[in-house]
Amino acid sequence: MAQLDTLDIVVLAALLLGTVAYFTKGTYWAVAKDPYAGSLANGAAAKAGKTRDIIEKMDESAKNCVIFYGSQTGTAEDYASRLAKEGSSRFGLKTMTADLEEYDFENLDSFPEDKVAMFVLATYGEGEPTDNAVEFYEFISSEDVSFNQGGGISEKPLANLKYVAFGLGNNTYEHYNSMVRNVTKFLDRLGANRIGAAGEGDDGAGTMEEDFLAWKEPMWKDLADSMGLQEREAVYEPVLEVSEKPEMDAESDDVYLGEPNKNHLEGKQKGPFNAHNPYIAPIVESKELFTVKDRNCLHMEIDISGSNLSYTTGDHIAVWPTNAGKEVDRFMDILGLDEKRHMVISVKGLDATAKIPFPSPTTYDAVVRYHMEICAPISRQFVSALAPFSPNDSIKAEMTKMGSDKDYFHEQVAARNYNLAQLLEFLSQGQKWNKVPFTIFIEGLHKIQPRYYSISSSSLVQKNKISITAVVESVETPGASHVLKGVTTNYLLALKQKQHGDPSPDPHGLNYAITGPRNKYDGIHVPVHVRHSNFKLPSDPSKPIIMVGPGTGVAPFRGKKAEDFIYADEWEAYKNDMGDSFEMLTAFSRDGAQKVYVQHLLKQRAAEIDRLLQQKAYFYVCGDAANMAREVNTALSQIISEQRGIPESKAEDIVKAMRNSNAYQEDVVTGGGYADAIPRDADSPANPVALSHLRLRWLRQRGDARFARGLSAQIQVDQEPNGKQPVQGPPDVFCCCGAL
Repeated sequence: MAQLDTLDIVVLAALLLGTVAYFTKGTYWAVAKDPYAGSLANGAAAKAGKTRDIIEKMDESAKNCVIFYGSQTGTAEDYASRLAKEGSSRFGLKTMTADLEEYDFENLDSFPEDKVAMFVLATYGEGEPTDNAVEFYEFISSEDVSFNQGGGISEKPLANLKYVAFGLGNNTYEHYNSMVRNVTKFLDRLGANRIGAAGEGDDGAGTMEEDFLAWKEPMWKDLADSMGLQEREAVYEPVLEVSEKPEMDAESDDVYLGEPNKNHLEGKQKGPFNAHNPYIAPIVESKELFTVKDRNCLHMEIDISGSNLSYTTGDHIAVWPTNAGKEVDRFMDILGLDEKRHMVISVKGLDATAKIPFPSPTTYDAVVRYHMEICAPISRQFVSALAPFSPNDSIKAEMTKMGSDKDYFHEQVAARNYNLAQLLEFLSQGQKWNKVPFTIFIEGLHKIQPRYYSISSSSLVQKNKISITAVVESVETPGASHVLKGVTTNYLLALKQKQHGDPSPDPHGLNYAITGPRNKYDGIHVPVHVRHSNFKLPSDPSKPIIMVGPGTGVAPFRGKKAEDFIYADEWEAYKNDMGDSFEMLTAFSRDGAQKVYVQHLLKQRAAEIDRLLQQKAYFYVCGDAANMAREVNTALSQIISEQRGIPESKAEDIVKAMRNSNAYQEDVVTGGGYADAIPRDADSPANPVALSHLRLRWLRQRGDARFARGLSAQIQVDQEPNGKQPVQGPPDVFCCCGAL
């Protein structure tokens, strides 16, 4: 045998290493995963080494119903949990919820026919799966999908699989609820048996909750008929247990006081930093952009140096909020928990598949302040769940009526902007709700979610600093008894006030624990992470660019030049840089009788717009999804139709083709002024702010070739589409950039 030289040994070693990598999938050298770096809601189920075989998992835990969820911000996961609880309490099903990314699906062809799978699927972005559903979607949609028993599409390998499905979408997007529609199509072609109609919730119409409630009742009937289930009186059956630990000191190093995981508890900043592990970043600059005192638009610079976080222009920064102290106090008081708010508690699952949404031991105060979405509007179903624990029979009857009567609930609760504690106060006139088990809030309320904001800085100029621009939200609804205040934007305002010397900031009467758990955020810090986006400028700098967007999206006030012309000095700088090649026109809705909207300005420049489109221009829209973005889409189709003399249906196809090729991109927000108060999970993008300012800054600071050729037009307007209630905000921005 010939002696191996060094190169032979290196090659053989590489081949061996590659072989091991292929068969072990990197198991032996993979970085150990922080137990909270995956889904923090996994609790005991997140332990290392757990099976990825869902059938094995169901057999081990004696389950006959699994509810899979594809969730971006937690809403779909919340609906999955609600289905699991209702299936158990009403029909005696042995239920579990399952994160789609935690299981493999090659053995779905062995799914027992006496069990059922449910799919709760949010659509994200431009008809895409949520991050945790990508692998499942790629597998199930493949034309050569193959299962363990060898069957392909033609063999109908999923003939034993019974399933139901509900989707979370937004009708203001072209690909409305495409995730649930496509998944049901793929499952059906593989022979799966869908029980009942697939449900579709519409966040764009504001009917998500009622859509869900309307869908699930006939679904349960169909499922009961299919599986021979008997309905019984539903009673609350906790899946978690809260144990008080009076012998433990809340200041103990082992007690979580709002820290999201063990590294943070130990005072370590250890990455990777993501949606389950924030970076505690210093705020190095903050300033007010409005010139009036009764409303606020914030500019903030956040330092990410040392975090290994990176971003490119167009990405989103997530800010992890904390609930306002005033609302925490209200919640504690009405539940009779005020005197033991700092009592140490331990939370554990009563079932191996139960998911605990935060680490413990902890305290009542920490759970309510840092982990529960206590300021969000209340669901009708949750009101029904609380009714049995009412302080007296008359309140119980009122709660029961609210839970069963959609119109009455809207009149008494939704239209008044009540959060949970406000409703309980109103109903009981201050009488304590001390019969309610704390577990019902852990299980029934959303986990507080990060809020996403468009990054308004250039990564090429300041890669270690991220700028955000955010309007502080305060929504007044006619007839409502309460003003809905943005959770995160008021938190940011408190940080800004603190940085500017206010020792006790309380924006809009709200106070915040701005120094964080154990004062770990002292020095003006905020927990953040970065989410990457497909909203990017074209890689080819010769491509023309058209940008359309409002200054602050759906801000709750009307634009007026003297008050709301944000970044005015930078607009002037752009004009100075480009001279005669830059033109800027402004119109503000309260400065004149004539209302001019973005879509009107597009049509005024119709010939120029069409010429740029024929030069393969990229078209960007940032702002309100329900009104402005839809109107802009329509206007663009009309421009193409009129300028080219083609039917509007053909023009619509051209716009769709632009979307499919990423030549038409949107970064739009849903939910009106509620965007900061309600965690969204269907097509839920960042808060759109100062799009054109951001893009022009990017181009200017980059020294892009486009700047040498200049901008054809730049127009600022205020937006009030369709003659509806004004979408109030600082100036909208239309920019047309190209090789002129």
